[in-house]
Amino acid sequence: MQSSTEALYAPALREFGFVPEPDNHRYGPNGLCWRQAGEGGDGYYWIYGQKDLFTIKIHDFSFREDSFLEFDIPACLSVTYYESISGEELSPYRRLTAGCVKTFLGGMEPYRVLIHKNIPITSIGIDITPAYYETWLKRQYPEEYVHPLEAFRTVDQTDCFPEMVRLLEQVKNYRGEGIAARLFYEAKVAEAVSLVVARGRKQSVQKKELTQEEQRRILDVTAYINDHCALELPQERLARIACMGGTKLKSCFRQYHGCTITEYIQQRRMSRGEQLLSETDLPIGQIARSVGYRSASRFAELFRESTGLTPGEYRRCARQ
Repeated sequence: MQSSTEALYAPALREFGFVPEPDNHRYGPNGLCWRQAGEGGDGYYWIYGQKDLFTIKIHDFSFREDSFLEFDIPACLSVTYYESISGEELSPYRRLTAGCVKTFLGGMEPYRVLIHKNIPITSIGIDITPAYYETWLKRQYPEEYVHPLEAFRTVDQTDCFPEMVRLLEQVKNYRGEGIAARLFYEAKVAEAVSLVVARGRKQSVQKKELTQEEQRRILDVTAYINDHCALELPQERLARIACMGGTKLKSCFRQYHGCTITEYIQQRRMSRGEQLLSETDLPIGQIARSVGYRSASRFAELFRESTGLTPGEYRRCARQ
């Protein structure tokens, strides 16, 4: 059954070289599988939609060249778990990392992203439509209904949502069919929304917006980190650059970027590591030192957490 959200994705899938394979049941017979048929990539995109209320999407493909994508995400609230990914979102700029749960708010500005060549995009996601979160939920729970938009916004991008990871992996690995599959997917979508809402309530304490002066100081610190991310960056030095105390710097930085200072530095180092692995023949140990790690094993551990691949696997994929 094709949902309205699924129909909206079809033109973009065709534009990127995908064609439907109605008889391909690699992720379950109730969904529709699309195959990368052009010369631009390999792999599959599986979609299951129900009652114009939700769509489940499984990505398992790669592009043969670095690919800039821009497309409109239809009005929906979406949650996705990335097992493997390498690229950057461009509006605003942010590195995409493996092992994270990410929410999207569709129906706003176009989504712009740069995906790195030959690196598998492996993910599982759920989109719920306005018909689900503005009509169906309200009708089912008129006394307790709360619009889930802010809860989805709160999740943003996190590597600390194990309950959602387990749920989405269960959906990806399920192979039922018929009414049993319909009931399973309905239940898992409701459970996913429940997890997001519960998480949102725990984080519902409103934080005051950063002032323009605070934002300017965080940008100063960010620029310094970008230029010196391979070096030791003591918090005391960053606090002096920001003209803030250490605790306030940590709080403002996380509020502005959605991640800690340590996580941001690691993201910059991993981006530079990807570039060196794909563009040079430097030994992995030398790359590790050049991006800020004394130990090649520590670099390899963090790199795999970030991309889903070891440095050696990444280099082989990037050079195919």
